[in-house]
Amino acid sequence: MRKKKLLTGAAVALPAAFLPVAVIPSVLPPADAAPARPTLARLVTLKDVQAHLKAFEEIADYNGGHRAAGGAGYDVSVRYVVGRLRKAGFRPKIQKFRYPYWRERSGPVLARTKPSKKSYKRGEDFATYAYSGSGDVTARVVAVDVPAKGEDGTSGCDRRDFRGFRKGSIALMQRGSCTFEKKAARARAAGAAAAVIYNVPGEDGPVNGTVRKPSRIPVVGPTHELGAALARAARRKGGLTLRVKTDTVHGKRSASNVIADTERGRGDNVVLLGAHLDSVKDGPGINDNATGSAALLAIAGKIGKLRRGDLRNRVRFAWWGAEEEGLRGSTHYVESLDRRDRDAIALNLNFDMLGSRNGTRGVYDGDHSTRAGTRAPAGSGAIEKMFRDYFKGRRLPTTESSLNGRSDYGPFAEHGIPVGGMDTGADGVKTAAEAKAFGGRAGKAYDPCYHSACDRLRNVHLRFLDTNVDGIAHVTQHLARTTVAVNGGARVQVALDPSYRPLWQGPYQLR
Repeated sequence: MRKKKLLTGAAVALPAAFLPVAVIPSVLPPADAAPARPTLARLVTLKDVQAHLKAFEEIADYNGGHRAAGGAGYDVSVRYVVGRLRKAGFRPKIQKFRYPYWRERSGPVLARTKPSKKSYKRGEDFATYAYSGSGDVTARVVAVDVPAKGEDGTSGCDRRDFRGFRKGSIALMQRGSCTFEKKAARARAAGAAAAVIYNVPGEDGPVNGTVRKPSRIPVVGPTHELGAALARAARRKGGLTLRVKTDTVHGKRSASNVIADTERGRGDNVVLLGAHLDSVKDGPGINDNATGSAALLAIAGKIGKLRRGDLRNRVRFAWWGAEEEGLRGSTHYVESLDRRDRDAIALNLNFDMLGSRNGTRGVYDGDHSTRAGTRAPAGSGAIEKMFRDYFKGRRLPTTESSLNGRSDYGPFAEHGIPVGGMDTGADGVKTAAEAKAFGGRAGKAYDPCYHSACDRLRNVHLRFLDTNVDGIAHVTQHLARTTVAVNGGARVQVALDPSYRPLWQGPYQLR
């Protein structure tokens, strides 16, 4: 389930950040030569992007240190985006929506009380599942269809797994096969007072998972090592008793998406660019994801300078709210469209974290060549090739970033809309091969300030960001002119794809 990447393109001795960002002609064109066709990659500058990054950081600094959905920093960020768009000649729309949220009011507890006593550490040994219920339970543990060593299994996925389950017990299950939501629901239906779903072999740390909807029982996720040890203890004579305590609050909150279309271009063949506007509460979110938001603003600010022939298709810009709560804004947008408007979307380009300090240049794996993540809708491979060809032409290496549901392309892919885009890495660890190609340090996180207070402007690799925005601008201009390689250049009926099975929903694992 770990994100996989494959290096492609030119591997260079120097980091990509120190490669030239533009090729300057040595001979100027004659004075009477026809003016060069404008290109977005030249029109959009790093200075344009930096100005927006500085604004987002200032907004966070004066509004509680973050721009998380539901807070003042997010609301001011929305106003900033709207103001910049109006200045650029757009008529932006604010789409309001409500979404479920949850928070922990105090620290959770996981402790063994029998046959001996031991307390486990939050974050190191276990974590609370998103949307866990509240409760303080001390009860006997029942291992539910726990698989043999080295297997994922279907623990807790079927009703028959709970035959003979004693009501009021704690259900101990291993991650695998079905969603955490289903496991927790099965456990509660069988009368479990709490659910403990531990990690699979080969996966480090506790589970960063979600049960998606507010649960009525506590749900926590230990590491594989701890969970397997608990399963063995539960099966021994005398059994095992645990204390599971969670203190959570559920409710509804409001957030907004910002949507803006170019005036020119076909309204029945829309090229939609999206990036999430919210941060987490732990920091200002400048790399995650002010970089994506700023890139879209910079491109929107210059796209009107293109010639009429370069805007045959309408370009739509979208800033999504509550991505960090589980792709809430983009999901609301896609599901709120009627069939005709959904079919009019030719493709979705998504940009999430474009300047990771120790990052890579990850192009979404639209053709599923890495076999990691999930297969994207037809046409996604063509988008991937557009990005890779651009960077190859500039002798800049790329990797393939798996489509696993971690960002806002998910709802579009789920509805059969071709997707593409870029990222530069989050909490994953850089390999030696990636360090050789991109510079940086192997064995360290792509973004050392991911979801932290230090995710500020100084955390962003600006030269890296600059070349990435060039690629985004280039591909946007190409698709605004023609989508023939993606959808034949015509409206295509899209439908919910039952085969789309993401591993993540934003920052949370689903299964």
